[in-house]
Amino acid sequence: GLHTKPKLRIDVRPGLVVALTIPLVLAITFLFMRVLDISLHKISLGALIIALGLLVDDAIIAVEMMVRKMEEGLSRFEAATFAYTSTAMPMLTGTLITAAGFLPIGLAKSAAGEYTFTMFSVNALALLISWVAAVVFTPYIGYILLRVKPHAQGESSHDVFDSPAYERFRRLVTWCVEWRKTTIALSLGVFALGVFGFSFIEKQFFPDSSRPELMVEMWSPEGSSFAANEAVVKRFEAFLKQQQGVQSVTSYVGTGSPRFYLPLDQIFPQSNVSQLVVLPVDAQARDALRIKIEEAFRNGFPEVRGRVKLLPNGPPVAYPVQFQVIGPSIGVVRQVADGVKEVMRANPNTVGVNDNWNEAVKVLRLDLDQDKLRALGVTSQAVRRVINTTLTGTPVGQFRETNRLIDIVVRQPIEERSTISRLSEALVPTTGGAAVPIGQVARVAFVWEPGVVWREGREWAIMVQSDVVEGIQGPTVTAQVDQQLATIRAGLPAGYRVTVEGAAADSSDAEASIMANVPLVLFIVFTLLMLQLHSFSRALLVFLTGPLGIAGAAMALLVFGRPFGFVANLGVIALFGMIIRNSVILVDQIEQDIAGGAEALDAIVEAAVRRCRPILLTAAAAALAMIPLSRSVFWGPMAVAIMGGLLVATALTLLFLPALYAAWFRVKKPVGTKTE
Repeated sequence: GLHTKPKLRIDVRPGLVVALTIPLVLAITFLFMRVLDISLHKISLGALIIALGLLVDDAIIAVEMMVRKMEEGLSRFEAATFAYTSTAMPMLTGTLITAAGFLPIGLAKSAAGEYTFTMFSVNALALLISWVAAVVFTPYIGYILLRVKPHAQGESSHDVFDSPAYERFRRLVTWCVEWRKTTIALSLGVFALGVFGFSFIEKQFFPDSSRPELMVEMWSPEGSSFAANEAVVKRFEAFLKQQQGVQSVTSYVGTGSPRFYLPLDQIFPQSNVSQLVVLPVDAQARDALRIKIEEAFRNGFPEVRGRVKLLPNGPPVAYPVQFQVIGPSIGVVRQVADGVKEVMRANPNTVGVNDNWNEAVKVLRLDLDQDKLRALGVTSQAVRRVINTTLTGTPVGQFRETNRLIDIVVRQPIEERSTISRLSEALVPTTGGAAVPIGQVARVAFVWEPGVVWREGREWAIMVQSDVVEGIQGPTVTAQVDQQLATIRAGLPAGYRVTVEGAAADSSDAEASIMANVPLVLFIVFTLLMLQLHSFSRALLVFLTGPLGIAGAAMALLVFGRPFGFVANLGVIALFGMIIRNSVILVDQIEQDIAGGAEALDAIVEAAVRRCRPILLTAAAAALAMIPLSRSVFWGPMAVAIMGGLLVATALTLLFLPALYAAWFRVKKPVGTKTE
């Protein structure tokens, strides 16, 4: 602690007591993670870093109470027991409320919820263990290590709060309480600005991974042969070998890469697709190589639809921008999908617009004349057998080679099956023992048809999709295109629809799974407040301070230019519990002072002054724990949101909550005080 009497000095012992709590809590947390089979991976490791800033809160509150009581003249033993009896239950309520802030993650029924479940489980474990340590271990270590001198004779127990800094803060709180309506109005204005500020923040599902691999997709026209596909891949491999910074290249022709990474988006086997895994030497080489590959696709490989992307960080999404056209008629669905593609191409932020039906392919079609077939005694099955023998071949036997059986296939020479006129001359046997050319009983022609079709709920479904330009998020572009599709939607026949898919839809589904559990969490939090404060009005008062962090979160995300993604959304939800935790401690202190005989107005001001130090310390500890995460691509937006939310919410808790308490319970101002 910082002491000014008899001279300026810093006592490291209180900080040492708190620091010793950290390895103990982490060790027990690791033990329970082992027992509960919680692995140490990206999500659980990030959760531990978040917990690192939260698990010291209870220890800070307990140590601060011990130091203050020892300054007031209590012995070490009396101060330790007082810290337990006065703070144990409020700290437990605050700890459970903070853990409840992560509960929507644990109960979410979605792929994203399953992916981030350990954020809830690890934080809940660490918080509950930290409370046990704070009420058992921390007072004992404080009893051994703390050496705080009591006040000199003649000093009151409040002299520690009579320093110039505390006096200035006391005057500020007094002003806020006296001008309570102005304070409440300003606080609500800040909250409204925060809500409004979220409309200017880009949305995001999950960011790309920082792994070095580049995933390169090469789509030849639908119907391309495996040999043609392989030839293009070999040319591309030769191009990559000439580039600097390439460590290795692994090619998969006719299929996608096996799932070597959990969130990898799988590509089904097709003769016209190939995927390459390019491993650069470092991140700088990766970024430079990505630009060169995109340039090569534009200029050197016009026959393929090339795409290069990074590995995802969360549940896989095929394309950042996707719209699905669904309906009962294949022709109408195709026509509407083409219109959607034109709208997407007109948007300057889309790149590589395509659909999952790919290009139409040329196929050979035989239209059989059933009247002639019956007149000549030819069956449809006989025509199909002849066509199959001519084009594909018919097995007539097997050849055994060691332990393998190889089919012996009979079919026409290549020069006969590659010409449509020769196919018309192929002979079909009749039931009378004669033979007639196919051209007499069928019309042979080439037609165009979809090479691959997809259905959704027994209806035809085309997914129109695209990438986005660098520096903008998929949900942002999706929102732009979705507005421009209003004209197409207005003209759709009955039974047809255009739905939003891709990152925007997956993000909405994930957020919906989180928000579905928020009412339960609010009920749990309010129940805990009722059990602690024994008053509906006081519980509701504390409850209303929970959303104050929204303003700071929006401000921080805007200032640092971070998107508001799924992980950042989890941070904002968790802020609710962190903020209420501080409010519980402050309101509980006010109630204790009023019960001790203090005037209501004095109790409000002095409680804010006395709880200022622990509230600031706990908020600072949580914010400082976010600094290592703030540079992370995955955790950065959440860390920035929590730091900004705690900064603003802590200030509002210490100023807005006293004013709200005074207005809520109509605490009268002293006689002669200037009124609004």
